[in-house]
Amino acid sequence: MPCNLYPYRMKLEAKSFELKIPDFSEQLLKNHLTLYQGYVTNTNKLLEIINTLILENKNSTPEFAELSRRFAWEFNGMRLHELYFSNLGISNLKPNSKASKMLKDSFGSFENWEKHFKSLGSMRGIGWILLVYDKEKHNLFNIWVNEHDVGLLSNCEIILVMDVFEHAYMIDYGLKKVDYIEAFFKNINWAAVEKRLN
Repeated sequence: MPCNLYPYRMKLEAKSFELKIPDFSEQLLKNHLTLYQGYVTNTNKLLEIINTLILENKNSTPEFAELSRRFAWEFNGMRLHELYFSNLGISNLKPNSKASKMLKDSFGSFENWEKHFKSLGSMRGIGWILLVYDKEKHNLFNIWVNEHDVGLLSNCEIILVMDVFEHAYMIDYGLKKVDYIEAFFKNINWAAVEKRLN
């Protein structure tokens, strides 16, 4: 099969983010963006290697199997960081917005949703806290995703992302994860959340 016909021929580019977040230091954000760029690089490397293995008819080898399993880790690490950076920035939730109404419908009140989301973020361990929209039932869920590739709900759109891996907060907040969560909440770009819902 010619290489130019194979779907993994594309090269992914790191997105540019101009982040100036009052509660996050420049060093923290710089380190976090560098880590994100690593996910983009590794996703491209995996696409290239997997493509080569298929073209060489080595798609039944242990190397092919392990690298294919690894792909979701790198790709989701890239995409979740892009969503996270995009939903940072101060933009208030409008009382009559679609997001506000859906949070109330799904959780009873904004306060209930916030308490649940923060509680998930405060749990011990690394991962992601996501607000997702179930396209089947038109409902919102808060979920914990332990690893990039484990725990994502099928057929759900990711609406809001909070990174709770240590790299997201330790430079500024040390072990005070709860303080980081409060800072994150002060810096949610609700306009981005609303756009994802629409």
